[in-house]
Amino acid sequence: MAVLTVEDVGLSFAGVRAIDGVSFEVGPTELFAVIGPNGAGKTSIFNVLSGVYRPQRGKVVFLETELLGRRPDEIAAMGLARTFQNVELFHNLTVLDNLMLGRHCHFGYGTLSAIAWFGRARRQELEARARIEDIIDFLELAAWRRHPVRLLPYGIQKRVELGRALAMEPRLLLLDEPVAGMNLEETEDMARFVLDIRDELGIPIVLVDHDMGLVMDLADRVLVLDFGRQVALGTPAEVQRDPKVIEAYLGGTA
Repeated sequence: MAVLTVEDVGLSFAGVRAIDGVSFEVGPTELFAVIGPNGAGKTSIFNVLSGVYRPQRGKVVFLETELLGRRPDEIAAMGLARTFQNVELFHNLTVLDNLMLGRHCHFGYGTLSAIAWFGRARRQELEARARIEDIIDFLELAAWRRHPVRLLPYGIQKRVELGRALAMEPRLLLLDEPVAGMNLEETEDMARFVLDIRDELGIPIVLVDHDMGLVMDLADRVLVLDFGRQVALGTPAEVQRDPKVIEAYLGGTA
């Protein structure tokens, strides 16, 4: 059974079609990639899935629940977490504090118990701290746990953002350009963590990235977009030899 089903989604802005009839499914153990030239509609797909954009037509089902019309916070609480192309962290807070913020959707206590730190507030925060320590170990962030994020190298900041998404205990993870701006060593580290998330944590992933080598090495299946339209869908090997994909990227024919 698919974790995510997208059917004939169409999204337009002032008559410009950002997404035009896109359909795909993501399996429960799948690393699914979405690629395409700049302006192809990749980030628009993510914004539809996370509730930022509401398409004019189509259907999006996550864990047998329709997503369209739901607020982003409701979708996050259902177990859909995402990272962003640009680092979106609280730069004056430590790594530990940024990761703790990812637990907000699991907290269910009131203001008084939070101030007094007793009962449910104490229990949930202690549980959260234990979970965060597991993530710190998993992503090898122990050396920076008490450092303000603004002082960290860019590659580590991207890893912290990934950790914050994992802190939400997602049932589907959306990764928007996870290696953008990274050097080779940082890219290889991130690729290893992405595979570990799928293989060890069992979390299905939808990945958007411009690094074709990374995508073809990691993905189980690949969706190719061009000007909002679906050009190809298949395994990396199938997609790489598709004439329509070659034309979309190279501007010529195979």
